[in-house]
Amino acid sequence: MPVAADQLLRLPLLPVLAAQGLSVRRKAQRLPEPIGPRQGRIGRGPRLRLLIAGDSSAAGVGAGTQAQALSGHLVTRLAKHYAVEWRLEATTGHRTQDTIDRLGKINDQFDMAVTALGVNDVTRGVTRRRFITQQTQLLDLLSGRLGARRIVVTAVPQMQRFPALPQPLAWVLGRQAARLDQGLQQVADSFPKVRHLKLDLPDDPALAAPDGYHPSPKAYALWAEEAARLLRQA
Repeated sequence: MPVAADQLLRLPLLPVLAAQGLSVRRKAQRLPEPIGPRQGRIGRGPRLRLLIAGDSSAAGVGAGTQAQALSGHLVTRLAKHYAVEWRLEATTGHRTQDTIDRLGKINDQFDMAVTALGVNDVTRGVTRRRFITQQTQLLDLLSGRLGARRIVVTAVPQMQRFPALPQPLAWVLGRQAARLDQGLQQVADSFPKVRHLKLDLPDDPALAAPDGYHPSPKAYALWAEEAARLLRQA
């Protein structure tokens, strides 16, 4: 496989990238995970056991409460059609391997699951090959021992669009995020129960949280709408 332009340029750009990375970390506005329940029951209809798992975006960072986050919007939409028993297992900073370790300790069964991972895999230098291996392990766990019959894997975000990231750092991270997402799509296509959710959101400042790194409540609502649509197709 030919080496991509950003990979060729990474070495000469390393001093600039390192300086920008340190600056972003130093200036970053650190938003907390939203308050509110992380499991519950709501709605009427056929029983639906739902798991939401992943990193800070799955946890809802950028929203003030879980009701404004992915979990709240998603459960509200599904509760119009199902009696939803839901559970959120997500933590800021988690990579795919962290989520595998966390879910490996769970003994419950679920009907459906939504995952959101990849940004921390990008920033921690996880390779595309390793990411594919770990995502395969995660989907084996979700569709196997945890019993999920429909799984929606959210695409790795387009990090070049994060307002908090300067150039050329945004470009380099964006290219790596795209490579990991191509791997994620490949993994998803190999599982009949899995759907890959590529969010194509407009360039609207209202969709970004104040930190320029996470979704806003408005973005979480759009995300939940698309995730609910894919889940209901099952």
